[in-house]
Amino acid sequence: MGDRYNIFSQMEHLQSKYVGTGHSDTTKWEWMTNQHRDTLASYLGHHDLLTYIAIAENESKARVRFNLLDKMFQPCGPPPDRPNVD
Repeated sequence: MGDRYNIFSQMEHLQSKYVGTGHSDTTKWEWMTNQHRDTLASYLGHHDLLTYIAIAENESKARVRFNLLDKMFQPCGPPPDRPNVD
């Protein structure tokens, strides 16, 4: 029983420390937004990937970086309406 409690407390700690790990109340939109932002951040962080994308799109690296940063604002569109819980 103590082992099970320890695992759950470790999961809660990870979920509070890292936003992208999700939790039981994470919506599909939040999860997809985290995935897209992680992917875009990876593209920005790896110079070779950024260069590859710039060559493929026939754009400058600065323009590709700007476009990727712009996509990070709302990568999956605006959040869906939540039902009122009264």
